[in-house]
Amino acid sequence: MQNKVEKQEEYINKVRAINSGKNLKYVILTMGCQLNENDSEKIAGMLENMGYEKTEKLEDADFIAFNTCCVRENAEDRLFGKLGEVKKYKESRGTIIAIGGCMMQEKHIVEKLKQSYPFFDIVFGTHTLHKLPEDIYNSLISRKRIEDILDIDGEVIEGLPIKRDDSIKASVLIMNGCNNFCTYCIVPYVRGRERSRKAEDIISEIQQLANEGYKEITLLGQNVNSYMRVERENGEDVGEINSFAKLLLEINKIEGIERIRFVSPHPKDFTDDVIQAIKNCEKVCKIIHLPLQSGSSKILKQMNRKYTKEQYLKLVEKMKKEIPNIVFSTDIIVGFPGETEEDFEDTLDVVEKVCFEQVYMFIYSRRVGTPADKMENQVPEEIKHERFDRLKKLVERQIEQNNKKYVGTVQKVLVEGNSKTNKNLLTGRTETNKVVNFEGKDELIGKVTDVKIESEHMWYLKGEGK
Repeated sequence: MQNKVEKQEEYINKVRAINSGKNLKYVILTMGCQLNENDSEKIAGMLENMGYEKTEKLEDADFIAFNTCCVRENAEDRLFGKLGEVKKYKESRGTIIAIGGCMMQEKHIVEKLKQSYPFFDIVFGTHTLHKLPEDIYNSLISRKRIEDILDIDGEVIEGLPIKRDDSIKASVLIMNGCNNFCTYCIVPYVRGRERSRKAEDIISEIQQLANEGYKEITLLGQNVNSYMRVERENGEDVGEINSFAKLLLEINKIEGIERIRFVSPHPKDFTDDVIQAIKNCEKVCKIIHLPLQSGSSKILKQMNRKYTKEQYLKLVEKMKKEIPNIVFSTDIIVGFPGETEEDFEDTLDVVEKVCFEQVYMFIYSRRVGTPADKMENQVPEEIKHERFDRLKKLVERQIEQNNKKYVGTVQKVLVEGNSKTNKNLLTGRTETNKVVNFEGKDELIGKVTDVKIESEHMWYLKGEGK
């Protein structure tokens, strides 16, 4: 595996030699989740080692990378719209256009690109991201289109350069792929089966982040609480840290790191040892992202989620009993095939009972290659949107109620910088991920400080620094 990184370092040096003295710039357009963002940081790290400098302006870019997502249909629309926009830069200044990410693992998308947007230079998949330097070199030398996509599960490649935009918070990948095959989801087909990183590599990366002054890390994976499960089932020697619970306990020991978050766990894999680890790790934030997707047991079965409405609520109650100050966020899909009004009411019922701090709501989007795409009883668009609006109103009402609970309390806020809307204010987040704006000195940036909450607003809290 190390040889693969060393090989790419050779190509990095070759491209840097070609780019020497040219003052070339790059733009990365990330369309997707936090895993995509983590991949984009690695793309940026490789590009900067090759002599490219970051710019925010497409018109100044000599290299434009698209890092795509295929979870929802609107991502395709965004990609094709942006490709139409950057064509002129290809024509006017010879900008290299590279398209990667999950969407490139879908053959019909790549074929559409060839037919309708043939001006791109490089296409690479999720399993070949580490080969980008080699692909760029071959593109520069041959002046031919490079297609670098693997249909087999890729390895977890260690040691890639990474360029992070944030100096306070960082995401750390602990595993890739998914074995769950939810019927609406394309991820197992495009990111492959579960592969866990070695614990020592994760710990080493987080220790380095702590040494560099990072205060908060977010552990990433399609299903983080199944960490190392596949390896254990296959009988591989994975060392003492062989579960997500043990990994949390170990990371909690790292000095300098003050907050630990993770996304996304799966309700069916939320074992008692993970609950106890959350309870006993003072650095693990007590807001847990627990994807619901639907409150209907019938729909959950059709989604292949492997839990019922009752099991989900029982899990929430168990966690609230063990960890009294715990709160939850969630994902919900509205309008899954076959969803009736009764099914949707079940979803509203769960939302009412749990009272989530945050809800990420999505209208069901058909994805080619998934079982749900072929299901009968597709819900009409107007019904999807009507239900979405009802859910949105309920969620907003709950957020307003939840936010009022903060008024008058003192919250520990990790200060992230100046507010984008008011440079005279500092902004940061509570342990429960609430945005807090308050007056304070810039020297607080990067630190956890006490803030008294004075007023609540829909999407942020207003406070007074102590």
